[in-house]
Amino acid sequence: MIDDENAGTPEEEIPAEQQDAADAPAPAAASDEDATPAQDAPAESEPEPESELAPAAAQAAPAAEEPQDDDDDEPVATRVKPAIPGADLEVDIVAEGADPLAGPTDEELEAEAEAAAEADRAEETPVAAMIDLGAGARYRATGKRKTAVARVILRPGNGAYLINDKTLDDYFPRPALGRNIRQPLEAVGYDGRMDVVARMHGGGVSSQAGALRHGISRALLEADPNLRGELKRRGFLTRDSRVKERKKAGLKKARKKPQFSKR
Repeated sequence: MIDDENAGTPEEEIPAEQQDAADAPAPAAASDEDATPAQDAPAESEPEPESELAPAAAQAAPAAEEPQDDDDDEPVATRVKPAIPGADLEVDIVAEGADPLAGPTDEELEAEAEAAAEADRAEETPVAAMIDLGAGARYRATGKRKTAVARVILRPGNGAYLINDKTLDDYFPRPALGRNIRQPLEAVGYDGRMDVVARMHGGGVSSQAGALRHGISRALLEADPNLRGELKRRGFLTRDSRVKERKKAGLKKARKKPQFSKR
C-alpha cells in the first residue's frame, strides 16, 4: 500500500525516457592515445602559410608573361589611294599580231647589251698610259682562246683594224664582238691613236674575237708594262682556256649516254 504522503507530486515525477537514459551505463572515456589523432587531424588540413607560397607564385609569374616584339610598335605605312584608279600600274599593251608570250628578239638583246656596255664605259675612266708612238714603233703579241690564235701588231695610227686583210666590221659583223675587241684600247685611251693588224686562224667567230682581245692586251703590255695591274683587274690578260669537252667512245656526246631500251 502506497503512502499518500510520501507519494511525489505530478511536477516531481521523472519521465520514463529520461529515467531509462539515466539508468544506462555511461560510455567509457576515450583514452589519451585515441584523443591525440583527433586533435592532430585539424592541423593536417590547415593550409600552408602565405609566406611559403609566395616564392612559387613569384617564379611562375615571369613564365606566364610573353615577350613583346619591338616590331609591333613600329607604325605601318598606310597605302595611299591614287586619284585615278590604276594610274600606278605599268602599261602592258601587245601590238596586233604579236605573240604576247614571245621573248625579246636578238635586236632588242643586242641593244640592251650595247646600252649596258656604254654605261660601263661612261663610269670607268681611261688609264693613264705612257706609250711611245714613234713612226717606227711596233708592238707584237699573241692571243689565244680555245683553238683560235691571233698574232697582233700595234702601230701608230687613227684606230683602224685590219684582220686577215679585212676590216673589223667585215670580219666580225656582230656588234657585241666588236665592242669586246675594242675594250683594251678604250681602257687605256689609245683607241683613236693606234692601228691593229692581226692574222688569225683556228676556232670560230666568238673564240677568234676573244683571242684578238687577248692579243691586243698583251701587246699593250709590251708598249707600257705599268698597265698590267689595270688590264688584269678588268680581265683582259686572263687566258680563257675553256674548251668544248671531247666526245667519248660509246657515248652520244662528251657525257650523254645512249637511252636505255628494255626490249
